[in-house]
Order: sequence, then structure tokens, then C-alpha cells
Amino acid sequence: AAAPPQSATTRVDFFAEAKPPSLEAFRQFWLSNDALDAIGPKGRVPPRGAEGAAMMVLVDDPEPGDKDTLLSGPQGRFVERILKATGTRLDNVYFASALPRHTPMADTAALAANGLDSVLHHHIALAKPQRILAFGAQLTPFIAQNPSEAETSLRKINYNAALPPSLAGEGLDRLIETPPLKARVWRRWMEWSADK
Repeated sequence: AAAPPQSATTRVDFFAEAKPPSLEAFRQFWLSNDALDAIGPKGRVPPRGAEGAAMMVLVDDPEPGDKDTLLSGPQGRFVERILKATGTRLDNVYFASALPRHTPMADTAALAANGLDSVLHHHIALAKPQRILAFGAQLTPFIAQNPSEAETSLRKINYNAALPPSLAGEGLDRLIETPPLKARVWRRWMEWSADK
């Protein structure tokens, strides 16, 4: 007899009780919802910033040393230098991650397919950023409309029919260690900004 077909990934409804209606409610959900992390809430880092920020900076996961503040270490300082160079005020930036805690070697494709992509999309919908700057190839399964797209391609992220312009690029660790990549990100930023 033929083997039964393999079942598709079973998606988890992380909002089985109710979708958080506000950023504050989402923050509590992010820090305490049991379904988000089988190991528990220890090590989770909340997002930061205000609704409607000019820019959302999105990373795959918090830095290794993050505790109460997302991007509190060298990666965060690197991002701040980029934002200052672009003329973006830091008090008008929303910082978010696709995963709630530092997760080395995470299988982000499986996590996104499991339903975490819907959590990120709802987070973006609540935050209402004007633009999104995403760092990390690991984010592609969460945000790419077409998973085969290159990580550095320009794309828009669809959430509730709102389409903020977005730019995706290499992870912060690679950018910090590889000067030519920094120059490439700057060129892409200039091209992206010129289109707006």
C-alpha cells in the first residue's frame, strides 16, 4: 500500500483567546503567553517604541545580552548609528523582533509556518509603522510574500491591507563584521529613500 501523504505543518492559533487589541496588551502577551515558547517566558525581551513611528526596526531575535531592552548591546548601537546617519530620530523608531528571546540557530521557516508569522503581522498592524527596516535573512519566512525572494530585495509587508514600504537586508552581526555590506546597505537605503 502506498504511504499516506505527509500532513502539512499544523499551525498554532496563538490568539485562541483573543488578539491583543493594543501595543500594551501585545507586550503582555509577548512576555507571558505560554504558546509562544515551550521552554517558558524566561529570557523574553519586549518590543519598544510608540505606535505610528516613522520607522520600525525589525530583527529576527533579541541580542544575546538583551534583558529588559531590545537591541541594548553592540547591534543596537550599530542600528542607532545607521538611523542617525539617515536623519531618523531615535524617539520616532519602534524596535521589534520576530522571536521573543535570543534563539541561536532557530528554524525560522518552521516557526513561521507554525503560526508565528501571524503574530508578527498582528504586531506590525498594532504598531502601524510608516516604514520597516528589517535586518536578517532569518526574517524572510516571516515577511516575504514570496519565500524565494532575495533577502535584500525591496518588498512590502501585507498586514490587514496596509502596506508600509519596507527594506530587508543582512543580519546585524554580519553587517558589523563585514564593512562592504555596510556600504551596500547604505546604497540600498539611498535608493529606497529616493523612491519615497
